[in-house]
Amino acid sequence: MAVACSLGMQAQKYVGGDISLLPKYEENGAKFLDKDGKTITGGMLAYFKQQGWNAMRVRLFVDPSKASAAHKGEGVCQDLDFVKKLGKQIKDAGLALMLDFHYSDTWTDPGKHATPSSWTSSDSETLATTLYEYTKSCLNEMIAAGATPDFVQPGNEITYGMLWPTGHCYPDGGNYGSGTFANFAKYLQAGIRAIREVCPQAKIVIQTELSKSQNVTNFYKTLKNYTNDYDVIGLSYYPYYHGTLTTLDNVLTTLEKNYPDKKIQIVETGYYHAWYPDDATYIISTFPNWPATDAGQLQFTKDLIAKLAAHQSVDGLYWWFPEANEYGLDWNTKRVTDNCYNAGLFDNQTGKAMQSLYELKTFLGSSAGITSTPTIQHPTPSVYTLDGRRVSSIEQAPSGIYIIGNKKVIKK
Repeated sequence: MAVACSLGMQAQKYVGGDISLLPKYEENGAKFLDKDGKTITGGMLAYFKQQGWNAMRVRLFVDPSKASAAHKGEGVCQDLDFVKKLGKQIKDAGLALMLDFHYSDTWTDPGKHATPSSWTSSDSETLATTLYEYTKSCLNEMIAAGATPDFVQPGNEITYGMLWPTGHCYPDGGNYGSGTFANFAKYLQAGIRAIREVCPQAKIVIQTELSKSQNVTNFYKTLKNYTNDYDVIGLSYYPYYHGTLTTLDNVLTTLEKNYPDKKIQIVETGYYHAWYPDDATYIISTFPNWPATDAGQLQFTKDLIAKLAAHQSVDGLYWWFPEANEYGLDWNTKRVTDNCYNAGLFDNQTGKAMQSLYELKTFLGSSAGITSTPTIQHPTPSVYTLDGRRVSSIEQAPSGIYIIGNKKVIKK
């Protein structure tokens, strides 16, 4: 018997952006214009949807009030109340929602994963329990707020673990100082267990980044020794840091070969339309067809989508910080960040949309016509034990209490 579940996930592919600062720009008076210079009305979520986008990503920090002034100036402000409100707006707009747990008070990435200041224990079991309870509590609040996520990331860019120093490790499984991969896996499994219990229909995304392609393949290989209970391999790909499309193509080919049961999503990407970054690993001459202009950014977008189309497992593409737009802001009183970000999808000088905003929908192919939250069919609901382990079927499970479709079921 089929079980109906309205989750906005009928589309085979998802395209959108990480719009975690959009409310700040809208509240502070940024002026968003379309490519022809006409003022966009009706709100940016509605406009993105009109352009064929069907999914959004939002980050969540434990206590961003504890972040440094520099990080706050870079956009760290997304506490649970902020995310619940934005998440509900996203779901009300008929868009899929990806929730990105940072498990820190501030930015996490391959170079930093500070344990939240209120998580004071250095005992791995205690930290795992804290992470589990925090994840479960946040998800319950998201659901109560009408912001049930469709995708959940238990950790952001976790190539080198998380909750440092105890969960600091190398992608090949090696320890990093006092940190171990076993500790990291314990934390990750705690997050996965909470997600499966509270949001059993959500897809779990495990995100790494491509600074060294071997790290990516080593990471998922090592992780398989601890758990395979996730659904999507999530990747960050910024060409100026990670290299050419050939590098990305090779990684995708390897991942598809080694993990045929997983989907793959580019959960962060972007390219500059002005002021190529000074800290870029790869100089702009590496990409002769992608100058730091509106046209160059568009060509990058077209080339990326064409490359991704050759990989059957890739079903998601998210632009990082597309909402960046300083036009119309009073920088003395209502600026959103301390510096202009020129790889978004609006011109900071004019407020006009970049051409790439309109190109992204081509990633969807034949699924681009979806305009509302559909009802999908799940012929076989997932079955989990109370500690989050997936069971093949309730018929084959021993007597006990199980979670099926977010409900507890007793099998005698």
